[in-house]
Order: sequence, then structure tokens, then C-alpha cells
Amino acid sequence: MDLDEEPHVLVRELERLQALPHTGPQAAELVRAYEQILASDLKDEQAVRVKEQAIYQLGDLLVEQANAPALNQLLRTVRPFFALIPKAKTAKIVRKLFDLVGHENLRNTLEEQITVCEESIEWSRQEKRTFLRHRLQSRLADLFFQKGAFQQALSTLTALLREVRRLDDKQLLVEVQLLESRVYHALKNLSKAKAALVASRTAANAIYCPPLQQAHLDSMSGVLHAQEKDFKTAFSYFYEAFETHHSLEALCPAAKKALKYMLLCRIMSGNVDDVTNILSSKNVLHYSGREIDAMKAIAAAYKARNLHEFERVRAEYDHELAADPIVASHLLELYDALLEQHLTRVIEPYRQVDLPHVAKKVKLELATVEAKLSQMILDKKLNGTIDQTNACLIIFEGDARDTSYEAALQTVENMTKVVDALMAKWEGKFEKILEEEKKEEEKKKEKEKEKKAEPQPPSASSGS
Repeated sequence: MDLDEEPHVLVRELERLQALPHTGPQAAELVRAYEQILASDLKDEQAVRVKEQAIYQLGDLLVEQANAPALNQLLRTVRPFFALIPKAKTAKIVRKLFDLVGHENLRNTLEEQITVCEESIEWSRQEKRTFLRHRLQSRLADLFFQKGAFQQALSTLTALLREVRRLDDKQLLVEVQLLESRVYHALKNLSKAKAALVASRTAANAIYCPPLQQAHLDSMSGVLHAQEKDFKTAFSYFYEAFETHHSLEALCPAAKKALKYMLLCRIMSGNVDDVTNILSSKNVLHYSGREIDAMKAIAAAYKARNLHEFERVRAEYDHELAADPIVASHLLELYDALLEQHLTRVIEPYRQVDLPHVAKKVKLELATVEAKLSQMILDKKLNGTIDQTNACLIIFEGDARDTSYEAALQTVENMTKVVDALMAKWEGKFEKILEEEKKEEEKKKEKEKEKKAEPQPPSASSGS
């Protein structure tokens, strides 16, 4: 069939392709038919609309077939078509295709996505499509962030922010500064992460912020508050994010992630019983999976104060817990707290106990136990000392501890005060002596002047 006869031929062909099955032996023929529609020379309004629909449908079809190379090539082959449509619609199509490129079905490596993105950025720069280039640069920075190349992501964002601020594109500014906050948080720069998030929220308040974008802002706010150990405020932000994601799309991954962080906040704040209440609420009942099961198991182990059960849960759900750096970092803190409680419970009956005995009781290596006890002593969580010679822990009764260091500091401080007082007194006395010596010298000089000024008495020879 000649597809270049009339525009309505493209419409009929598109409808025919939509009715065909997307799997089986006809799948390859279906892809070629869509490519034939896109290769048509027709450029009128109806043909342009058909080609736009064909791009979306072909992209979805390639995702279903997990044909990553063909989808990457589609991004390159449709570029001549972009000259026929408005720039805003071009940006919409490119963003949709890039969403498909990153689809989990394709298993596209980040390197391949970065390569395609950089090629598209160069094309948009040559075509002077600034609006599209800015969106692609934002996507490139996000890919660098996912890859773990935080410095490359930061340099890309820094250059992009200068242009976006100059153009005063508030919508993109919110997105870019939010991503900048995530990058700084990954780099452990909490102050700059908070500053970037505040700037993003300020820009969001100046415009209409879509609910999805607002949910992303709430999630990042919760992450930063959790980093500062303010788990109550973090929970409220995660709850708002969960409600927004759930209302937009039930059972979406973002909603499940927010729910996971809500449970984490309740565990970290010690309110373990709230985990069951949250999971039994109406909106949460349908959310399940290994990630939620992992948080329930962590809560049960923490409630039982069972260190070995906690380790077993971490080993069983290693992929679900270790894959998320935020959860992994907080669980490490939780493990340290449980280990401290476990050690405290073991050594509590003793005033002096062998370290190998403590290690045997907690079923951990001796070096690990010794290092943790040393840290507890330095943090003043344990009033005692470690005898390295006899490999034992000596625990002081009550406040009985070696105060020599504090006493020495107090003595030095008191001696400093005494020496300062003596110096001040001596300086005052010395000045007084100098003043008295000056006064005596002045008196002597005045007497000498008076003597010189007195008249001399007449001699005897002159009288005769």
C-alpha cells in the first residue's frame, strides 16, 4: 500500500496497526509499519497528528518488546519531524521518549542513556532549541546522579542554573534546585542541601506547583529532617508525600517509597507500635511487598531488642534495605544503638568483666566488642575503663571515676588567675615607683634653678 497518496490513508493504517497484536511473529512487521508511517513525506496537519501518535505508540511497542537499541535509534530518527511541530510539543515528545528509554523493561544501562542524552543536547544546541536543551541537561544531571557521578552532576547543574536564573524559568528552577539538593545530600553536605531545598521551595511558592512536584519537595524535606534526627517532622513530610502520590496513582512506586520512609521514622523515633497501626490504615492496606515486609521485620527485631534477629533481618532483606542509601544509613545507626543496649545489658551485673566473656555472650568478635566499648567510654555512655594488659573492662561504681584530669585543669586555671593577679599588682607598683623617681628628679632640678637665681653677696675688698 502506498502511504503517500492521501492523509486519510495514514489514519486508516494507524487504526489497522492499533488492532494488531503487539507480540508474536507479527511484532517485527508491526515495528516496520510504524517506521513506514514516520518515513512518509506527507507534512499536512492531519499527517503530522498521525505521525505524533505513531511515535508514542511505537515507543510503547518497543518498550513491550524490550528493544532498547531500536528505541534509542528512534530518538535520533524522529529529529527531522520536529521541524514540523511547535517547540513545546517537541519537548513533550522528547521527554516522553526519554521516560521510555529509562523504563525498567529495557534494562538500558546508564551509560547508554547518558550517551543518547548528550547526543540530543548537542542536537538541540545546534538547532538553538534552548527550552528543550535545558530540560535535557536537567535529565543528564539526574542520570549522573543515578550513576553516582555526583561531581559531574553538580557541574552540569551549576552551568544550567546560571542560564535558568537568567531566563527566570521558575518551573525548571524548582526541578533543578531540588535535584541539586539531592546531589548535595548524597555528598554529605547537609547545609548546602538545605539551602538548595529552601531555594526550590521559594521558587515553587512563586508559581503554581503541580502536586507531583510538591510531593517530591515534601519527600526531600523529610529526608533532610530525618538526617537531623527530627523524625517527627520528617514523618509529617513523608505522610504528605504519600497521600499525594496515592491520590495521583494508587500503588505507585513513589507512594510505596514514602510509606517505607514513614515506617522508618517511626522505628527510629522509638514508636515501634505505630508501625502496625500505620500498616492497618485504609490507604495502606493494599501496599505490600518485600520492602514493606523488611520494615515490619526490622520493627519487630528492634522492639524485641534482639541484635542477632536484627542482623538476620538485614541479611534476609539485604537487597531491599541496602539498595536505598537513606534506609541503609539510618539502619546502621539503629544497629549501633541496639549493640550499645545489648552490651549494657550484658555488663550490667559486673564491676569487672573479661572482654572475651563479653564477646562470647553477645556472639561477636573480640575486636568489635572492644572497639564499641571504647567508643561508649569516650562518649561518656559508660563509666569505666579498659585494662588492655588483662583484657578486661573495669566499671566504676556510681560516680567513682578518675578525676585527676579535671583536677589538674582546675589547678592550672587557678594558678593562671594567681599569676595574672600578681602581674597586675607588680605592674601597678612599678609604675608608682617610676612616678616617685620622676617627681624627686623634678624637685632636684627646681632647687638647682632656685640656687642659680639667688643674688651673690658683696665681697670685702670692694667695701674698703
